[in-house]
Amino acid sequence: MCKIKTLLFLLIVFFCCNTNRAAAQTDTLKINFQDAEKQFLENNLALLAQKYNIEASKALIQQAKLWDNPVLSTDQNIWDGGSKKFFYHGNNSGQVFVQLNQVFATAGKRGKQVKVAEDDAKVQEAAFADLMRNLRYNLQLDFSQLATLNAQEKVYQNEISSAQNLVAAIQKSFDAGNTSMKDLIRLKALLFGLQNDMVENHRQVNDLQTELKTLLQTNETAFVYPVISDKPAETVTLDIPNLIEQAKTNRPDYLSNQYQLSSATHNLAYQKALAVPDVTIGAAYDQNSSYARNYYGLQIGLPLPFFNRNQGNIKSAKYNIQSQEATVKQNELQLKNDVVAAVNQYKLNQQLFSTQQLEFNEQYDKLFNSMLKSFQQRQISLIEFVDFFDTYKDTKLKILQQQYNLQKAIADLNFATGTTIIKS
Repeated sequence: MCKIKTLLFLLIVFFCCNTNRAAAQTDTLKINFQDAEKQFLENNLALLAQKYNIEASKALIQQAKLWDNPVLSTDQNIWDGGSKKFFYHGNNSGQVFVQLNQVFATAGKRGKQVKVAEDDAKVQEAAFADLMRNLRYNLQLDFSQLATLNAQEKVYQNEISSAQNLVAAIQKSFDAGNTSMKDLIRLKALLFGLQNDMVENHRQVNDLQTELKTLLQTNETAFVYPVISDKPAETVTLDIPNLIEQAKTNRPDYLSNQYQLSSATHNLAYQKALAVPDVTIGAAYDQNSSYARNYYGLQIGLPLPFFNRNQGNIKSAKYNIQSQEATVKQNELQLKNDVVAAVNQYKLNQQLFSTQQLEFNEQYDKLFNSMLKSFQQRQISLIEFVDFFDTYKDTKLKILQQQYNLQKAIADLNFATGTTIIKS
């Protein structure tokens, strides 16, 4: 009784999933990966947010080029006791003092600061490219996996339809007393397992739909239906040293570390320049408080670097360079390993997935129909048919998994090199 209730529950869930799926497909978005990628680049909000960070860092380059503002100061009497007036400066009475100062940076500080700001802007651009690279990789994996799940659904639908017809026929035979309860329950258990797998397949599809619609910024009620080719990708020559050089040129995470090392080097030069005192030059006018009336003076200021010579910041900048050099070496080693692993994985999956496999897939479908007909005609036993039924399903799913593994290997290779080596 418990098993029957469970079976009825799953049938209801299965029916609801199919009903919801049919409703969703009224707004189906059939799209290939090239169009999906284009829509992703145009609409993704995470990329738009990172673009603003690039513009913000470029604005700091402009800021670093600006001179310090001159400083104007004044000092004058508020109340004149003789004339008994406020701010009175006539008839040789009252006092006015005006001073204008300008700081002149020495040792090329401004140019060195601009270099640091330019490096930081390049780091932000690399961060944008790396974000786009990671999001594109996730898009490609989700796209391929969803296409695989859709293909798996067709396998389940085909087998469930066949199993339902068999259960209906065996039920009639059982009612007529020509089939045992054991055979009927065995087929119902087979149908139960297929429907359970179908529900799990729908769950995974719903999760991927959420991720894809977020990446593509599509309508929340749309059903994204990936369109991919099931033909083997063209064989390409993969030269590992050449691919490593391409990765060094194109991978934004590697370039970001290079830019950060450059920024650390320029920062050391800037910190050393800060140890050199800046010169302040100014002019002053004094009406009455100097040794002569209407005094005009030239002012020159220069801090004496007796105590603070920016020693701590210089030392910190040196250590920062050493740390960044180690990071660059580590990143280069990781890059090489990523490329080699991606090439090997692609070659392995390319060997497994071939034209012969597609031909075998078609022949296997014909064999399934033949075995189904043989069972209906009582030419093979129930045990033989159920064993073949399970083997057929597992083999079909493995073929689809191999197709996905090849698509993933292509995505991993493009991700490892930072550019499109093989189109998916």
